[in-house]
Parts: sequence; structure tokens; C-alpha cells
Amino acid sequence: MEILKLSTEADVVKALATKIQECAKKAIEESGVFRVGVSGGSLVKFLATGLPKISTDWSKWELFFCDERYVPTNNPDSTFGAYKEHLVPSVPLNESQFIRINSELPLSECAADYQNKILQKFKSDIPSFDLLLLGMGPDGHTCSLFPSHPLLEESKLLIAPISDSPKPPPERVTMTFPLVNNSKCCIFAMTGSGKADMLKRILVDREPLPAGMVNPKNGKLYWIVDEAAGHHLP
Repeated sequence: MEILKLSTEADVVKALATKIQECAKKAIEESGVFRVGVSGGSLVKFLATGLPKISTDWSKWELFFCDERYVPTNNPDSTFGAYKEHLVPSVPLNESQFIRINSELPLSECAADYQNKILQKFKSDIPSFDLLLLGMGPDGHTCSLFPSHPLLEESKLLIAPISDSPKPPPERVTMTFPLVNNSKCCIFAMTGSGKADMLKRILVDREPLPAGMVNPKNGKLYWIVDEAAGHHLP
């Protein structure tokens, strides 16, 4: 694990974009494709700001979702909808490069269908994403894996349905830890004093919260934070 503590949000965005560019270059050179999982929240803004400045072969990108709300893509809660609105217009990506859930299926079938889409892309029992871009909620959750939730112990499903999310909307699909921790690289990027106490609980006090359970078994883990978010960190 590597913690990058930088001065400002702009520094975090720049460092994040640089790491993504490096991961993309390596993946494209090695396999001809860059497969990255994205999250919602502030990450959408970070990527819409930072990614237009990088150099990459955008046609080789495939984008997946670390979790997604079980809503139509035109719903304000849709993570894909946020990327369609904020990122797609600013970089040479097209919508077909996003591998998405089918929210017209029943929730459990939707999760199974999304898992199957991922398996078909990777042709592997447990896919290894080139990069997962993760977020951390105020309760320490990541993806849609919440504190004390049974999904923290899920060992068979790679993509799981959740119908009782404590954060609305309650119905979602999410990557589970067997998939997350099989990735080649995971990055958390966050800014602001509102993240500081939870970062201390996870990175200093080592509380067993979901974001702290991200630990790629054969990959790299980065936390990129600004001065305000990293206030309690060494």
C-alpha cells in the first residue's frame, strides 16, 4: 500500500490522472486492452477534470462499474448516467465502451447478467482488472459493500445484488471482495476534511471497515489524498 498525501484537490486530480495513464499504457502494451472499473461520487468530477489531459489510446479502453444503482440510465442516481453526462463529452470515449447493467431484468438476474458480461470479456474464472477506481463513503463503505453487511463475507459471487443498502437507493449491484482483491491495481482518491476522520480510522487505527478490506493479493493499492483529507495521517 502506498499513500500519496498532496497539497490540494488539483494535485490529487493530476496524480490520479497520471496513475491511470500509466496503468492504461502498461495494459495496452501487454494485452491490447485496458479494463478499468469506475465508481460514482466525487470520482466522476475528478476524472472529467483530469482525464482530458492524459495521452492514451482511448479506443482500447473498456469501462466497467465497481457498483451501480439498480435504476434506468436516465435516472439521476445512475452512475453510468453521470459518466455519460460529464466524462463522455470531454474525452474520445463512446457509450459502447461502458459495460453496463441491464436494469430491466429482476435485481438478482441483473447481477448475474452483469457478472456474465464481465466473465465473457475476460474469459477467466476470476477476472483481474487492470485498475479499479474506488470511493469511500462516510461510513467507510466502498463499492456497495457496507459495514457489518453479509456481502462482506461473500466468497462465491463476483457480482452480487443488494436490496437493503443503508444508503439510497436500496437496490444495487456490486463487485465483491473476491473480484476487487484480484485486481492488478486499486486506487482511492479523495479530498476534503470530511474524509479525514474516516481515513484515520481505516489507515491509522486499522478498523475493519469495508474500504480497509481492499487489499489486492497480487496487485498495488494507492490512496491519493489532499492535505485536508489526510490531516490525521503521518
